[in-house]
Amino acid sequence: MVSKINSVGLFGLHSYMVEVEADIESGKFRFDLVGLPDTAVQESRERVLSAIKNSAKVYPNEHITINLAPADVRKEGSVYDLSIYIAILCCMRRLRGDLSDAAFLGELSLSGDVRPVAGVLPMVIEAKKAGLGRIFVPAANAAEGAVVEGITVYPVAHVRQLLAFLEGTTAPDDPEPLLPTPPYVFNGADPFAGVLDFADVKGQTAAKRALEVAAAGGHNILMSGPPGSGKSMLAKRLPTILPDMTFEEALETTKIYSVAGALDGEQGLVTRRPFRSPHHTVSQMGLSGGGVIPRPGEISLAHNGVLFLDELPEFSRSALESMRQPIEDGKITISRAAGALTYPCEIMLVAAMNPCPCGYLGHPTKPCTCTPQAAQRYLARVSGPLLDRIDIQIEVPPVDFAALSDRSKREETSATIKARVNAARRIQQDRFRDSKTTCNAKMSASEIERYCELDAAGKALVQKIFDSLGLSARAYTKILKLSRTIADVEGSERILPQHITEAIRYRNLDRRIFQNGGNV
Repeated sequence: MVSKINSVGLFGLHSYMVEVEADIESGKFRFDLVGLPDTAVQESRERVLSAIKNSAKVYPNEHITINLAPADVRKEGSVYDLSIYIAILCCMRRLRGDLSDAAFLGELSLSGDVRPVAGVLPMVIEAKKAGLGRIFVPAANAAEGAVVEGITVYPVAHVRQLLAFLEGTTAPDDPEPLLPTPPYVFNGADPFAGVLDFADVKGQTAAKRALEVAAAGGHNILMSGPPGSGKSMLAKRLPTILPDMTFEEALETTKIYSVAGALDGEQGLVTRRPFRSPHHTVSQMGLSGGGVIPRPGEISLAHNGVLFLDELPEFSRSALESMRQPIEDGKITISRAAGALTYPCEIMLVAAMNPCPCGYLGHPTKPCTCTPQAAQRYLARVSGPLLDRIDIQIEVPPVDFAALSDRSKREETSATIKARVNAARRIQQDRFRDSKTTCNAKMSASEIERYCELDAAGKALVQKIFDSLGLSARAYTKILKLSRTIADVEGSERILPQHITEAIRYRNLDRRIFQNGGNV
């Protein structure tokens, strides 16, 4: 007799239906598993047989053949344990119900516990697309599975619980009855709102303004300043002024975290914009993603959020250069022998650095101990092409004692700044309602030409700056995008000269430091 049970496979963010076929015939005991299984799938034989013996109180002692179809696609991971378990019991006539409308996901322990697996959300979405009405997933993954409407998600903690449900039987020693997970309700609220606040930052008015503009337009930003000036403190508070995530953004981000196995068991959707801050020793693979079957790296885990690179020049050159194209394209493609995978990475890059190795170049009171050559070598670690892709480049000076000790002045809260950011984003949503563009930083060349029109005075100002600073074409377009964002923040339909002037101030760090060999 041959039994067929539905499961789902995963390759990057792409899911596909897998049919688990089981056949048992008389003869000497043997367990054959075919269908291009990797090592983890092959080892499911021991896990499944032990779980059957310890939970179903039966033990197949004949020739078992398991096929994972389609047979020409490589299967990886332990996600097929539960479906193989059910297929064998159906083949042994231990289970007799119709399971054609159901799929099974999960890893088994030797005793029959159902352990969590990565990628449940995209797999549940695929099961729904295939027309299935119910899916059985590990209890720890039920919250993310319940996000998908139109399919009933059952959380399974132990196979005895599942058997009792499928057989329709109960006994005094049975575990808790298996009930469907309640549908997930999305309200868009940030569960960590109020933990960090811009009101905690004393002074730094110019830096706060630059971060507000960056948040309003989705622009990348680099902050340079001496140690202790508040660069990291400012960066960590940037997510508190970003617009709340839409359901579509939350779903996209959650799929990435699901595939990476980085979701909290009680977390249905990632509703807080990600803030990823890898250490400067991170490898190129850790930043961009990789592996035999590539997993998302830090740049993809920051999708729809912030990637913060502290001590930017300390990162390896290969790691930094690997980000150049993904920053522009909003996606990263990783090619391996198993195939090429593309992960989204629509991020805000936020970077911080010291102006020199000792950190005190240009400090008003502390002398710099670095030679000009050492400062130049340090700054040269950040390549010109990467710097060119950073829209806003600002200096963060040290905060004086008067600003730190002044308790009479009340700093603006994140909520106040966020209200202005949201207003600017609403203008952009209306502007780009007929395109896929989400914010000013993502404008195409045709959209820049249409929405960043300058008057005669504005053109003359930009031309003067362009010629005197020797800006690249990319820097020129970024000034136009920044000017458009500043105008949106100010509620102006037209880009005025003062908006252009402010945008140019945000591009002068490469001129003052990087093009002058560290001399300010």
